[in-house]
Amino acid sequence: MSNFGVLPPWVVLDPLLRDWLLEDIGRGDRTTQALVGQEVGYAQWVAKAPGVIAGLPIAVRIFHLLDEKVSFVPVLAEGSSCQRGEVVAKIDGPLDALLIGERVALSLVMHLSGIASLTQKYVEQIADLPAKLVDTRKTTPGLRLLEKYATKVGGAINHRMGLDDAVMIKDNHIAAAGGIGGAISRVRSQIPFLLSIEVETESLEQVKEALQHNADVIMLDNMPVDLMRQAVDIIRQHDNRVKIEASGNITLETIRAVAQTGVDYISSSAPITQSSWLDLSMRIRQ
Repeated sequence: MSNFGVLPPWVVLDPLLRDWLLEDIGRGDRTTQALVGQEVGYAQWVAKAPGVIAGLPIAVRIFHLLDEKVSFVPVLAEGSSCQRGEVVAKIDGPLDALLIGERVALSLVMHLSGIASLTQKYVEQIADLPAKLVDTRKTTPGLRLLEKYATKVGGAINHRMGLDDAVMIKDNHIAAAGGIGGAISRVRSQIPFLLSIEVETESLEQVKEALQHNADVIMLDNMPVDLMRQAVDIIRQHDNRVKIEASGNITLETIRAVAQTGVDYISSSAPITQSSWLDLSMRIRQ
């Protein structure tokens, strides 16, 4: 079963896709232009390793930006699993468009599929528990929209997309403001009322201070599991509406123990920063 991920509208993505095509094409594809005329070609995308497929709508759009006569038909659904040797998509249309768009389209889908594949492994570790995996802002500049889309395809939930989505008061903000209470008060007096306030805490004392000043979300950062469990109990007893996020060096080996503490969310950059591309290839068929 495929997971649900929603891409931004094309009016947002098209400038990015055009720039990436222009970066690769430059002043023209010397090889393709010398060898290919008006021929029509047929190709298949084939998986060279098992994983989760993400980014096929992006591939369709890339080929259509080059030539709307290209037909890109996914064989596997977005978010579904593939096996080595399995056909992922079938493509036909002007051969020059197939060859010129190959690298950009494949690279993006391979990258996004790698993220979705590793994300799914993290999600599977806690699938029977209430805690949800969320991503972070630790993304590749220029690729954030697509990388966060890929974590959604893999089964995670998006954290804030950018600094304007929500307030997150981190350790350096606390140091600059002279404490959690002062930081929350100053921020709350300046932000729109719809924005939530999250506070990063590293000790039970900071947790209590964040509760005292009515933080909406409390992050338990790099806490040992036993300390995290105590923090969860304190927060639940004080205000069951406050959401709790765990973060810091979350791995496939530790995520389940963290989820069992009772937190609502577990944030990790690993599905993006530690994922490997899923190997795919395009094969022209006669």
